[in-house]
Amino acid sequence: MKNPEIKITETSLLSDNWYILNKVTFTYQKENEATQTHTREVYDRGNGAGILLYNSNKKTVILTRQFRLPSFLNGNKSGMMIEVCAGLLDKDNPETAIIRETEEETGYRISKVEKVFETYMSPGAVTEILYLFVGEYDQSMKVSEGGGLDAEQENIEVLEFTFDEAYAMIESGEITDAKTIMLLQHAKIKGLI
Repeated sequence: MKNPEIKITETSLLSDNWYILNKVTFTYQKENEATQTHTREVYDRGNGAGILLYNSNKKTVILTRQFRLPSFLNGNKSGMMIEVCAGLLDKDNPETAIIRETEEETGYRISKVEKVFETYMSPGAVTEILYLFVGEYDQSMKVSEGGGLDAEQENIEVLEFTFDEAYAMIESGEITDAKTIMLLQHAKIKGLI
């Protein structure tokens, strides 16, 4: 199967209020077919990273809980989401960024992470690549209460669940965040916990 030929013909900035929203016009031509012109809005918020912290001895995981406005606007009555620790790269490499975010959000200072995979979470509208990791934690790594940065207006609750409790929360609908579901399923498949 041959890929279509794509040419960007115009990019117009619609908003740079929080992140970047562009209107992009491009041509799309399959082999031996007429060229089509498409226009799409594309949201660029930068790339991010997420991590499932797990303790194989206690068979526990660290998750976070915080308000997510888009989920609230789309039917999540409380707007609260239970998720793995995650954040934007902010010009760091993915490993450095997730180690930083782990300490800021959870209060655990980890030094070793294992990359699981990278994924586009919403490729029809968002440019973001999300780098996903797992990492072991224990109580000796706890250096603060976590909760995020005041400067970033983060209000993050740090939660510890048994792996079985967290995994059951997928089926019960208490965990609906895609990156969290993927990392919990990865841990189950690989027998990490």
